[in-house]
Amino acid sequence: MTNAELFSEGVNLMISGMGFVMLFLFILIYAIALMSKLINQYFSKPIPAPVSKPQVATPPIQDDLERLRPVIVATIAHHRRKQGL
Repeated sequence: MTNAELFSEGVNLMISGMGFVMLFLFILIYAIALMSKLINQYFSKPIPAPVSKPQVATPPIQDDLERLRPVIVATIAHHRRKQGL
């Protein structure tokens, strides 16, 4: 085989491979769309959320640093214990 024939066979194989991949992806897209339509058709009722007691609202924390301060202190203490400082 000459180099031109080998190159043309490589291009042919590349195009047919990309064609098969593209065909598979299109089939996959249509199969997913069909399954979605079937599920929405047969299971379209929304599931009601369970009713729970209203919880007492806690006052909002104004500063994120105040909320994170204990976590930061505990992390630093853990690191110092681990390092032996």
